[in-house]
Amino acid sequence: MSNLQKFREERQRQNENVLNQEHLGVKRFFNLDTNTYKDGALSAKTKELLGLVASAVLRCNDCIDYHLEQSAKAGYTRDELIDALNVALVVGGSIVIPHFRHAVDTIDQLEAEGTLKN
Repeated sequence: MSNLQKFREERQRQNENVLNQEHLGVKRFFNLDTNTYKDGALSAKTKELLGLVASAVLRCNDCIDYHLEQSAKAGYTRDELIDALNVALVVGGSIVIPHFRHAVDTIDQLEAEGTLKN
């Protein structure tokens, strides 16, 4: 099983555990997060790329993986994702480099499984 598949399964399991806590504030936050990435003045596709850049600058590899997968499903290419990650690198500085490396590994996995098309 790939690291990406392990991430997907663990994320789903953990999300279910969190939502099973039946906390209204938590459910509202999850709903807000979901609705934020829907089409609005900006397209859902654009918002995924923004989420990817923010995640890299904030140095959250789980978030990077999630937004890379969503960005791939939205139709971004490898070159577009790398270009967006370059923006994160410039904004965040050299501390983003390890997360850029992680992102490239994930992009490779998405390509290998056919989720990311060029």
